[in-house]
Amino acid sequence: MGLFDSHAHLDHFGDALPEVLTRAKAAGVSHIVTIGASDKLAPNETAVRIAESLPNVWATVGVHPHDASIVDQECLDTILRLSRSKKVVAIGETGLDYHYDHSPRDVQRKAFRDFLELARAEKKPAIIHTREADDDTVAILREAHAEQIGGVIHCFTGGPELARGALDLGFYLSFSGVITFKTAEPLRAIARNAPRDRVLIETDCPFLAPIPHRGKQNEPAFVAHTAHLLAGLWGVSDDEVASLTSANAARLFGINR
Repeated sequence: MGLFDSHAHLDHFGDALPEVLTRAKAAGVSHIVTIGASDKLAPNETAVRIAESLPNVWATVGVHPHDASIVDQECLDTILRLSRSKKVVAIGETGLDYHYDHSPRDVQRKAFRDFLELARAEKKPAIIHTREADDDTVAILREAHAEQIGGVIHCFTGGPELARGALDLGFYLSFSGVITFKTAEPLRAIARNAPRDRVLIETDCPFLAPIPHRGKQNEPAFVAHTAHLLAGLWGVSDDEVASLTSANAARLFGINR
């Protein structure tokens, strides 16, 4: 197994997706999880369709906290239906975003709880988005006994307390190209000391392109830069980072390598 991009939004690439996947393969990316939750409900259908059409791509389904206001029973029923695909390996992303507050915070918290319950019912891990909401995120995960569900804090940018809280619940931490940014030394400190059997890597493409591609559209091939930075922090080879993080992702998502 090569590199595993554990969080990508492949639906954003449209007709350019074949070329994007060709570049990913050339960069050593062998597995990708494409995230359905990027713009209300429609991208979930696309994510599942992409995953079902490609051998080494899997999908997740959910609603981003920005769009939590649309989460009603009909929405949850749609996500439940889509989650039954054999290529859907997790629920989310879901969680809390107090930076933009595109949906009211109480509405975000309710949707978060609803998706955690759905993940529990379907026996799938949860993909957690959290921004400027560390305390509430950990509190809700504890309240939901999320240690019984499992999951990952994706694109981890929180502080040490969020890291400890998530790790104590058995969750993984996923690092994106953000750890390559010049201002990210506190984040690199967390990545440096995180248990190596609990670390994933991701692009969150087409967002958050790493250095040296800052300002460009991100894509799965660029996860190699995050792996290289992590290798430097850990004092190991790029290949060892690829092997460790890919094994972690496969274990979390229940994917047979």
